[in-house]
Amino acid sequence: MQGVLATLPFMVMVAPFGLLFGVLGTEAGLPIQQVLAFSAVIIAGAAQFTALSLMEDAAPAIVVILTALAVNLRMAMYSATLAPFLGTAPFWQKAFMAYGLFDLNFLLADTKFRQATGWTAPQRAAYFSGTSVVIILAWVGATYVGTVVGQALPDWLALDFALPLTFLAMIAPSLRTIPHVVGALASVVFALAFAFVPFGLGLLIAAALAVILAAETERRLQ
Repeated sequence: MQGVLATLPFMVMVAPFGLLFGVLGTEAGLPIQQVLAFSAVIIAGAAQFTALSLMEDAAPAIVVILTALAVNLRMAMYSATLAPFLGTAPFWQKAFMAYGLFDLNFLLADTKFRQATGWTAPQRAAYFSGTSVVIILAWVGATYVGTVVGQALPDWLALDFALPLTFLAMIAPSLRTIPHVVGALASVVFALAFAFVPFGLGLLIAAALAVILAAETERRLQ
């Protein structure tokens, strides 16, 4: 219940995000069933928008898959961070938590677990699962609403504002060290510099270079 309650206020960001994907998915020509499956199976906003954009540009399937995977590579880092807190859970619980891992509940769980040092592993798993259930239901539900009412939404509503604002709101508080800031700034600079590369592959180049620069900055400071 603590996980559910901690997550509810953030649905004002998640819902427009899912609604927008439902709208864009149907506008791209996908049937409602495919748009819903897209959200329910992949359930990763940034990767979904990236993949959909590449599909509209008729990018090769392998490029779509690899780019979406690259966008979601941050989940591997999230997993490594949470493993000391959740690693002793049964396999079926870890499988569900892997499916229900998002930027939002990673930040909530990481903060909560470091504060609640007396919690047991089952308590931490319960908290994380509570956050996941809320986000999954909101994401898939908002996607469905987007597929149904998308054509009726006025252009001035501009739901796409939720995408950059959501990530800025989540990332900005995490920039606590010089390597973090270097990595963030480098990713922006390189993403713009390689924007000409087709099929969004410039983002992959920018991400790799930004990680290298951040790691090298941390090494030199140490």
